This record gives sequence, C-alpha cells and structure tokens, in this order.
Amino acid sequence: MKTNHALRCPFTLRPLATALALGFGLAGTPQAQTAAPAAAAPASAPSATPGSATVLPIIRARAAAEPTGKETVQATTTTIGKGRQELRDVPQSVTVVTERLIDDRNLDTLKDTLKNTAGISFLAAEGGEEDIRLRGFSLQATGDIFVDGLRDPAFYERDTFNWDRLEVLRGSASMLFGRGSTGGAVNQVSKLPTLFAANEVAVTLGNGGFLRGTADLNVKTGDNAAFRINAMVNLADNYGAKIDKAGIAPSFRWGIGTSDEFLVSLYHLDNNNGINYGLPWLNGQMLPLDPNSYYGALSDVSLGSASMATLGYTKRFADRSEWKTTLRLGRYERDQRASAVRFAAAALQPGGLAGNNPAFVFGPDTVFQRSGGTSTHAKIQDLDAITFQSDVDTRFQAWGVKHSVQAGVDYTDDDFTGYVVANPAAGALIKPPIIAAQNRGGGWVDESLRAVNKNRDFSSEALGLYVQDLVQISPTWKLLGGLRWDRFEGRYRSFSTAAANFGALAADRGRADSLSSHRLGALWQPTPLSSFHFSYGTSFNTSGDAYQYDALGSNTPPEMSRNFELGAKIDSDDGKATLRLALFHAAKFNERNRDEESVSPTNYVLSGERHAAGLEVDLAGRITSKWEAYVSVAWIPDAEVDKASSVLGTSLTGETVGQRPGLTPKFSGTVWSTYQLTPKLRLGAGLNARSKDTPQQSAIVARGFVTGDVMAEFDTGAVLFKLNISNIANKLYADSLYRGHYIAGKPRTVQLTTAVKF
Repeated sequence: MKTNHALRCPFTLRPLATALALGFGLAGTPQAQTAAPAAAAPASAPSATPGSATVLPIIRARAAAEPTGKETVQATTTTIGKGRQELRDVPQSVTVVTERLIDDRNLDTLKDTLKNTAGISFLAAEGGEEDIRLRGFSLQATGDIFVDGLRDPAFYERDTFNWDRLEVLRGSASMLFGRGSTGGAVNQVSKLPTLFAANEVAVTLGNGGFLRGTADLNVKTGDNAAFRINAMVNLADNYGAKIDKAGIAPSFRWGIGTSDEFLVSLYHLDNNNGINYGLPWLNGQMLPLDPNSYYGALSDVSLGSASMATLGYTKRFADRSEWKTTLRLGRYERDQRASAVRFAAAALQPGGLAGNNPAFVFGPDTVFQRSGGTSTHAKIQDLDAITFQSDVDTRFQAWGVKHSVQAGVDYTDDDFTGYVVANPAAGALIKPPIIAAQNRGGGWVDESLRAVNKNRDFSSEALGLYVQDLVQISPTWKLLGGLRWDRFEGRYRSFSTAAANFGALAADRGRADSLSSHRLGALWQPTPLSSFHFSYGTSFNTSGDAYQYDALGSNTPPEMSRNFELGAKIDSDDGKATLRLALFHAAKFNERNRDEESVSPTNYVLSGERHAAGLEVDLAGRITSKWEAYVSVAWIPDAEVDKASSVLGTSLTGETVGQRPGLTPKFSGTVWSTYQLTPKLRLGAGLNARSKDTPQQSAIVARGFVTGDVMAEFDTGAVLFKLNISNIANKLYADSLYRGHYIAGKPRTVQLTTAVKF
C-alpha cells in the first residue's frame, strides 16, 4: 500500500524572513547577499558505457515556458508593463486573472472579473458606468483601462469572450501609460492566433433565462501563420434587467516567432441590455427584498457598441531585442435610457408617509416612482479614437552592468460627441409607478419619441515619450529607473438646445498640460525562487478625463499622486505556485478643491490631500499536483482625507478632513480552490468577502458580506460538462454604492456549461 506523505509548506520562507530581519536586505551580511551555490557542472560529460546509467547533477531551472492560462491560475509573466516581463522583475504589485480562473468561475464581464482581485470596490454611478475603486482611488473607465497595452477610452460594458487574461497593475502607473489615477491600471489581454489547434465551442444555460454561447476557433494557415476567431452571443431575461449582447473578434497573425511578425485584428461588440440603476436606501439600510428584485421599466436599455481595428508589427533582432508598433482605430457608441428608482410621494404610499420618514414602514404595497417625474436619465455619446504606440525592448551590457531598456512613444486622438434627450411636449412618456410586490420590472415607454440633440463635444490629443532601464548591478540586485513626458491638450464646446437659439455656442473651453512622471524601484533576488522589491512612482490626472471641462477645471492643472510599495514574490519549490505580498502607501497630494476665500474664483485650488495604506496578499498556483488555489485579499486599515478646503474643511467631493474616504473597505478579497478528484472529475469552491463600506459624501454604512460559490467539472477530453452555483446562500448585499442608492449583488446563480473541444 502506498504511503501518504504529510503536507508541507511548498514555499521557501527563509528568504522572506531574512529580508524582513535585515530591513529589506540593506544591512548586508554574507548570508543575506549570497544565494545558495548551484551545483557545479562537470568539465565534460561523463562517457556512458553499455549497461550503465549516467547520473547528472540536479539543476533547477529558474523559469520555464509559462503554462497557458487554460491550464493554471498561476501567471509568471505580464504584458501590462512595456513588453513581456517576468512578474518577478516588476517592482510593483500585479494581479493576473488567467483564462483558467475566468472559465472556472464563469466570469463574463469586466466587473465580475475584477471582483476576483483584492482592493476593488464599485460606485453605483448615476450614469451606470463601470466606476471602479482600487486601493480607495478611482480607476476611470475612460482612462485607466487598456486592451493589449493600448488605452481603451470608451464607455461600454466590457465582455470577457476574447480575453486570454486580465492584468491589474496596482499603484501609480503614469510612467507607463500617461494620465491616470493613483489606484493603478487594468489591461485586457486578447486571444491571439497560435500555431497549434485549439478549438472550443461552449453553451451555458442558467436561471433567469440565461443562455450564452461562445466559440474559439484557431486554424493554422501556414508554417508561421494562423487565423483565429472568437465569437459570443448572450441572452437572458435576468429577472427584468435583460441581457442581449453579441460579439465577434477575428484576427490573423503571420510571421509568428520570426524576425518579422504581423497582426491584423478586428473586434466588435453589440450591447442591447437592460440597466439596473439600483434601489433607494431606507433610513440608511438596504430594502428587505430578494436579491433578484428589479424595479426599472422594461423599456430601460443600455445600448452600445465597440468596434476596433488593430494593425501590429513586431521586429525581432538577433540580440533578442524587439521593436513593436501598433495602430488602433476605434468607434464607440452609447445610448442609455435608465430609471432612477425612488420612493413615490407620501400621498401615494399606503401609510401616507414619505420614504425618508423614520416611521415609514416598507411592505409589498410600497410604491416606487421611476426617473423622478419627467427626468429621462439618458446618456447618449459617441467616440472616435485613434491610438498609435511604438515600443523598443532591448537588452545589452554597458559600463560593466546589464541593462534591460524599454523606450517608446504613444499618441492618442479622441473625438467625443454628447447628446441631450428631451421628452415630447405635454409631459408624455412619464414612467408609471410600480409597487414593491411587482419585483420583475414593469411599464414601458417608447424611448424613440424623445428628441435627441447634440449639446457638447470634446476633442483631445495626447503625446507621450518614455524610457525605463532595469539595471542588474550584481547577481542579486537590480535597480529600475523610468521617466516619461506627456502633453495633453483638449478642447470642450457646449451648445444650446433651447428653441430660441438652438445650436448656438454656449461655452468654448480648453487647456494644454505638459508634465513628467517618474518610476523608481529596487529588486533583491537572493534565489531563483524569491524576489523582494521597493518602488516609488508618480501619476497625474487632468481635468478633461471625463471628456469635458467645467468653468473652473479648464483653468486648473492636473492633480498629482505618488505610491510607495514594499513587496515580495516567492515561488514554491517546484515553481508551480507564487505568493505575493505588498505593503503600500498611496497618496493624492494636490487634490482639486474650491477656494472659498476667493470672492470670484476662476479655478480650483490644488490644496487637497488623501491617502490609503495597507497590505495585499496574492497566492496562485498548484499546492499539490491535484490541488490548485487562488487567493487575493487586501487589508487597508489606514485611509483618510488629510486636507480639504482651508476654511470649511470639506473636499470637493463633500468628504471632510479626518474622514475615511468612501468606497474604501478595510478588507476585501476572494478565495478559489479546486481539487482533481479523479482524472475526469474536478471540484471547486470559493468565497468572496468585503467588510462594511460607505458611499462617498454619505454617513450610510453598507454592511459587510461573505458569499460562497461551488463548481463541479467533468472533462472527458473531447467534451466538458461544468456546473456552477454562485452566491449559493442567495445572500442579499450591496455590491455598488452611491449616496442616493445602491445596486444589490447578483442573486443565487445556477449555470450548466457544455463545451466541445476539437
């Protein structure tokens, strides 16, 4: 009978203990500075004789070819920087959600995928945007999200059907990407044609009338050429907030792996979804409703499309240098008609009391109104974007040390058009009231009868130049230095839509900013399995990030931020799992404020300051040959508004000095684990958790929550069957927060997937 060996920690913790004990290794000792000696190779290979075995010395490879994202939740490289880099050489925290994890948990959208990374929270924005917070700071959906390293500037509901992985860079990122927030950057990595056949067609059925079909087809067309097409269609009743979307992404790559590689790709996504605007708070608490309750009108819609054409060229040189150039043309459209659900007036309520009355009693006959009378809550916008990027990645030796240099230029040209929606005359198209018992939505108006007129436009050009150098100054030490210069220029115009002077220019504002960003880092890598880093980086965001300038913002320079981080990446003995630790301190040190001492202010004053500091832990990979785990947690005990307006002590967002900023929970995280029970059967389970949180500008406290997910997968090799149950206890919790309303998390979701592989 085979003996079971006791489990042991797969990570070598001695380097971590040494580093912490020696203050990050700066107080050098021979033990701290010298890696364990490797086995010496023999001067010549021993001759083999018939019948004898040749015994070679054991040599541990530091890094092998990265396993595909389909095979594991562990990643060892990233492309969110400039070029492909090993994660151990990035002196900044990076969390990678691989295709394996996306498939395991049936993650269909950007928002769902980001919930599998720590430190993330969401604003229930009035416009329904993907307004994301990372480490307590805003990630602009129009400025901090990227596709294959190029800015993804639009406002559409992003889908995962064409993703190879999702990468989240934490901390200041302006040296790499230009204007952006303090929190970090998110990179969607697209699937590319490969030289091996890997075809899959999958169908998923679920409650709420959910039906999703995907296809991933790859065809080798030559010795070094391949064509790949990914497609998706997704339909669901979704308890009233319908899902109706489809996408296709063909791509052709030739010269794969040669000195001259080319890429042509197209991407198109159509959304015709419903929109869940949220529910009002009741005396600061969630309403006692099923998580799947929906009270929007059945005509509420989030129409949108994203179309991108990308041309890429990579030149590879004999010294392993690369020169990569990419041009992307994008067209994005959005037409959103929503309902802001609020309590109807007291006269319409069964008890005759208003919803803000402490004596108000909520029940099945409680009446909601939608969109506040004649208000339309519409957002109609178009955007045309041109993005060009050219990067050089080279390695060489000079002045007695090794250099890894990335340098490049990027340019974007955005043209934005915004529209305003007006009701027909005589107050038509007012959405009817709805009672709480009618929790699948109701009422319909003909949105096409509303008048749509252009009321603003915004055009901008952004140019960036950067260079960074990773210098290996000793066998165990590397230093990173990076510098970037940006120029951003924008022009905003608004137009009258009044009948008397329709189309007249109402405002014409613009500004141009030029500034630099910095990135510094130190890496100590005492063994091939461990890497410790310290980094400092800056970032900036301009007044025109939201495609407009208000009267004061057009005269205000960019806000600035900085991020400090001390971290470690430690691989298990077999290299199949990675532990990441990071201590961070992020601060926005010149936040926009109004100067209330000025009688007639013409601009904001950059006098505000806020910070967040905490600890992050990630674990990804195989603990044993059958057991795989993914953990991402963040603890942010210290977050505060440090400075605000000089007299009132209130920030531009309404938060006061000394207050913990909203949307910055102390704890957030996720755990996912799978076990290969038999060669064909794999079981999985996970938890998602967040501590209590508050919206911005509000004293409301949303309680913390923990939800559980399970998965069972039966894979014959040619056909795969997978059952997923998410939020298994049907937990009611506030997922996205706003001072006037919240959006509840998804209810219990049961989905069955069948995939055919060939």
